[in-house]
Amino acid sequence: MPGFSGLRTWWAGRPPAAGAAVMASGIVSVGLHLTGPETVSLVFLWLACLAWLALAADFAVRLVTQRPRWLAEAKSPGALSAVAATTVVGTRFSLLGRQTLAEAALALAVLLWPVLLLLVVRHWGRRMPGAVFLCCVATQGLAVLAATLAAAETTAWLARAALLLFWLGLVLYGLALARFDPRQVLEGAGDHWIAGGALAISALAGAKLLAADSARLYLWNDDDRGVLRDVTVTLLALDLACCVVLLAAEVARPRLRFDVRRWSTVFPLGMTASSTLSVAAVLNIGWLRSPGQVLVWLAVAVWLAVAAGAVLAARAGLVRARQGALSLRSTARR
Repeated sequence: MPGFSGLRTWWAGRPPAAGAAVMASGIVSVGLHLTGPETVSLVFLWLACLAWLALAADFAVRLVTQRPRWLAEAKSPGALSAVAATTVVGTRFSLLGRQTLAEAALALAVLLWPVLLLLVVRHWGRRMPGAVFLCCVATQGLAVLAATLAAAETTAWLARAALLLFWLGLVLYGLALARFDPRQVLEGAGDHWIAGGALAISALAGAKLLAADSARLYLWNDDDRGVLRDVTVTLLALDLACCVVLLAAEVARPRLRFDVRRWSTVFPLGMTASSTLSVAAVLNIGWLRSPGQVLVWLAVAVWLAVAAGAVLAARAGLVRARQGALSLRSTARR
């Protein structure tokens, strides 16, 4: 069937960066959950789940049937979006009260994380695109999910493991920053925004760690809590400043043509919104809630714009793939 053949050809060309679509949809769902419209939040969650299932199936098929290609893609920074996407979806499940699903997501992410992180870091080069910061995002995603589960299930060891991941994520951010090509701010196709998204998820991890503490667990003493609070606020401030710079660069150098890496622009916006709302709640900073709500709806608007571009690009890609399949079939008949 030409139609099916075209679809298969188009899907086979999907880059590892496509995992950012799951990350974007999942974090927008989290942000909407924090602001109130639960029904809309669940719609985004189900979209994230459907995309995650499709990408997970493709990940497994390539691992079994196309090992050389899988290994080549696993060395690229975008491969870590598999870990980050799993932790984002898992965190949303935990907020929904589905702790078993969240635990399964954490277990899977923990299995993937060291393998992919080692492969990616060993093949870092100089002047890397924004995807280089996914090493931090994936690590902090584990910290966020572990801290969220620790609070939900009153489990001290999970919170302490999350704290270790939190500090490791900050170290990885510094290493990634040294490899990042600053010219990407003006020239990047969308994934340069992960530079801010990594700061945002780090701030969210800090907020989740603070929220996980309780009289029953007593995780942090006053000094520990003070350091964690100061670092979290600093990370959020740096993230907001980074977003201002990135937005100014987008205005100065518009890049309106669709690229799959634009999903990596939606994710930092949604993550910044969720981080702002979470920090506002855990530190009782009421004035932060309004900017957080505005950022949530900005992320929704950008998600819709990128989704529209993705649909049009997919349609064009399917037409080209179908035409190519028909051309090959016609040539074979001759």
